[in-house]
Amino acid sequence: MLHVLLGLGAALLVGLSAGGAIVLATLAASATYIAAPAAVRLALPNANPGNYLGAALGLTFPFNIIIGISLYAAAARLIY
Repeated sequence: MLHVLLGLGAALLVGLSAGGAIVLATLAASATYIAAPAAVRLALPNANPGNYLGAALGLTFPFNIIIGISLYAAAARLIY
């Protein structure tokens, strides 16, 4: 959620529309499950991929799809 706020703040600073702010906030929130598995794989080569991929894709992705994007849109509407 911190990344969402940073994304919305950056969108406001660069003058994006509300729709652009929602997209940027969603991308900022998605960075966790996009970059984290690769970083963990490099940093901890002996780690079980089921654990870090499961956490990233099993928790964060469904949250963004089911609840997150609606929250980001509501937050963007409040800001804009």
